[in-house]
Amino acid sequence: MSWPEDGTAPAPAQTAVGLYEQVLAAAAGAPVAAPRAPRPSAAVVPWRRRDGRLEVFWVRRSEAVPFMPGWHAFPGGGLARGDAELAVRGATRHVPGGFAIPAGSRLEGEEAGPDLVPGLEAAALRELWEETGLLLVGDARDEASEGRTLDLPRDAAAGALATALAEGSLALDASQLVWAGRWLTPPFAPLRFDNRFFLLQWPSERDAQPTVVPGELAEGEWVEPAAALARWHAGEVLAAPPILHLMTVLAEDGPEAGLPRLRDPAEADLGPFRRIEFRPGVVMVPLRTPTLPPATHTNAYLLGTGPAVLVDPGSPWPEEQEKLHAALAAAAERLGREVVAIWITHHHPDHVGGVAAAAAAFGVPVAAHPATAERLAARGLRVDATLADGERHELGPGFHVRVVHTPGHARGHLSFLVEEDGTLLCGDLLSALSTIVIDPPDGNMGDYLASLDKARALAPRFLFPAHGPVLRDGAQVLSQLAEHRRAREARVLAAWRQGLRDPDAIVPHAYDEGEVPPPLRPVAGRQVQAHLDHLREQRLL
Repeated sequence: MSWPEDGTAPAPAQTAVGLYEQVLAAAAGAPVAAPRAPRPSAAVVPWRRRDGRLEVFWVRRSEAVPFMPGWHAFPGGGLARGDAELAVRGATRHVPGGFAIPAGSRLEGEEAGPDLVPGLEAAALRELWEETGLLLVGDARDEASEGRTLDLPRDAAAGALATALAEGSLALDASQLVWAGRWLTPPFAPLRFDNRFFLLQWPSERDAQPTVVPGELAEGEWVEPAAALARWHAGEVLAAPPILHLMTVLAEDGPEAGLPRLRDPAEADLGPFRRIEFRPGVVMVPLRTPTLPPATHTNAYLLGTGPAVLVDPGSPWPEEQEKLHAALAAAAERLGREVVAIWITHHHPDHVGGVAAAAAAFGVPVAAHPATAERLAARGLRVDATLADGERHELGPGFHVRVVHTPGHARGHLSFLVEEDGTLLCGDLLSALSTIVIDPPDGNMGDYLASLDKARALAPRFLFPAHGPVLRDGAQVLSQLAEHRRAREARVLAAWRQGLRDPDAIVPHAYDEGEVPPPLRPVAGRQVQAHLDHLREQRLL
């Protein structure tokens, strides 16, 4: 984002365009930020056959961890300092050399690189031990010896593990690991990983079996892949695309015959993007957009299981639009999800930058709230149809979407509820990365708080924001967000009663120290103004 040299944002013009929209407009001409470097990581998929049925061991992440809390995954984690120094014996049976990764799984300029980086196999084995208690070690010179143990706590640092291995003339044994593919965390996520997966056969007759100690993980269990997928379809679990792909391949082909599909997951692509479908019928396509930091992308969504709608194609940049159009064409061909309309959550530039191009490319109408249509008409963007609060649309068999008017961030802001499973596409009702800006006069804090309460009353299970990843326990998240906003309003009121009148002067009293970076303080001042307006509406000032 481009700011004046003194670190302040441009002053709001005396027009209907607020400071927030001016900031977004300034971002459109700024250089594209460098991509976040993904952290190398590894995961192990233990599997076994019991009574002729295939089972895999997966885990549920703790609600307290910052990355994907409560999600289901496989044991694993990031490369740690010291992993490269751990003694490892036995080469993994993986395909040498790198391979191309679709653009949707990475940012431009990132290379696939080699299959393995130094210490990655050690990281996989160390994480497996820490999270499940399975420790694969053998004599550093001879064949692997099952059942060897070390007198170390699971959370011992890599250095302590290295010392214990050296003292016992032991090495981590990677000979039983089978390489099973490589995936990158999509660019919408605040944390990104370059993850390699390994299969590990772990028969049920072995004395040592995986167990989870509560901490970073909440629980672990053996599960049949088909049963795991059924639980995902029912909305009982959330899992990332690589987990779902692994479960799908293992359910259909098993760990041996399925290896080629695991190692080259091209079937999981939609044109230049990796298919990101956290809930059935909700495909996320993160697009680089000129938006407010820390976000760098706006999530467009392909919504529906038959005729589908495209929600918020926000990027104004032709290269992003071309990739989106290719992904939509692939979705129509491979999934039967043909775009029949474009829906807009609200009028801000980072949500509508690609609307005209997509409408022309696919020959489909554009629909939005009347207030949004009015704002866009003034900018020369045509809206063909309006969407009203409470409307219901069928986008495939058993897939019904209700339109929900959720003003506050913008007068015409809409959210979209998938009635069957409680998925709420919520646009900028909230962000998984930062605070949503309420910038008067189009932004209204009273409307915003009412919209949070209205959305919470719908009892949504999953929240799909425009910026950042999916959030679980939607009703609880919305409740906490409303409480947080009301607590800030109380701090604004306290500052006013202390004699402060200038919104910018109230900012340090309304926000914690360090919460607002200097370039964003003028935007925070607009938030304070929104709270002051709401306090006046309540006759508290």
